[in-house]
Amino acid sequence: MNQTTQMHQIAHELPEYRNFFSPHYCDGTLELLRKANLLESTILGNRHIDRCMEYLQHHNLDVDFQGRNGNYDLVVTCSDLVIPKNILRSRVLLVQEGMTDPETLVYQLVRRFRFLPRWLSSTAAMGISNQYDRFCVASEGYRDLFTRKGAKREKLVVTGIPNFDDCKKYLRNTFPYRNYVLVCTSDVRETYKYENRKRFILEAVRIADGRHLIFKLHPNENARRATREIEQSAPGALVFATGNTGEMIANCDVLITRYSSTAYVGLALGKEVYSDFDVDELKTLTPIQNGRAAANIATVCRELLEGTSTTAAESQTVEAKVSSPHVRFAKSAASGTSG
Repeated sequence: MNQTTQMHQIAHELPEYRNFFSPHYCDGTLELLRKANLLESTILGNRHIDRCMEYLQHHNLDVDFQGRNGNYDLVVTCSDLVIPKNILRSRVLLVQEGMTDPETLVYQLVRRFRFLPRWLSSTAAMGISNQYDRFCVASEGYRDLFTRKGAKREKLVVTGIPNFDDCKKYLRNTFPYRNYVLVCTSDVRETYKYENRKRFILEAVRIADGRHLIFKLHPNENARRATREIEQSAPGALVFATGNTGEMIANCDVLITRYSSTAYVGLALGKEVYSDFDVDELKTLTPIQNGRAAANIATVCRELLEGTSTTAAESQTVEAKVSSPHVRFAKSAASGTSG
């Protein structure tokens, strides 16, 4: 849903264009696996597609599932880990979704042997395809990081990213608890990686040192299993499978994460943060708090659509069909041209 709401915000900033949305999709062998329900733990799974479709329908947005209606002038997407062939007929704008995964041995192999699919290393391989016209990133730190990974620096534009550009808004909330230690879990096991969850919970108990503990589960996590484990190792802790995570972070004193973009919300709000990543490095990567990331990204969209793109040096910072969902733009009928 983070990707879905980001795409919606960007589209909202482009009222002069007609836009169509699609949940995350793929083609070829991956599509066969999806139809066989073998990708349910990933964003390609039907559960995520259904959630995305429910959101799009609730907001009365135009849907073109898998881009079947034809070519578009621009495709905006939150991932280049899998690139369906039909989006390469259009200009492509990639938007950073959030934190990227650790650079494991699998990532190193994917980066060295380009015949290996990028999705094997999850979001660690974000941006290295270079199969896009522009890549809007969260901060100067991330521009440097993606350049080091292999993204072409001249394609990177620092815009900030929606959902992480105005963390102070979470301070205005009605969440009833205050002054607790918040633990935001990750879906490590659901993405077929190892995690010693009991050790993680006990470490959270140690850090809390008698303070009230609240756990917010990752939306992709097996909530029943996770709740049972927390009740066993941290009796008395509250567990939330749903709810506004940003507001929960705003009211906490301490935030504990593993590999979660929620760490950036905590850092932006000045919280004491624990993460499996180096916290000092995360501070250099934290998304810029400009409150206008969607508008900045829309500016880059217009440059691509109208052929007014600035030079590489000028476009590095803006101030003014793969991930879920894609948003595709075509000139509206009111403008005199068809999509």
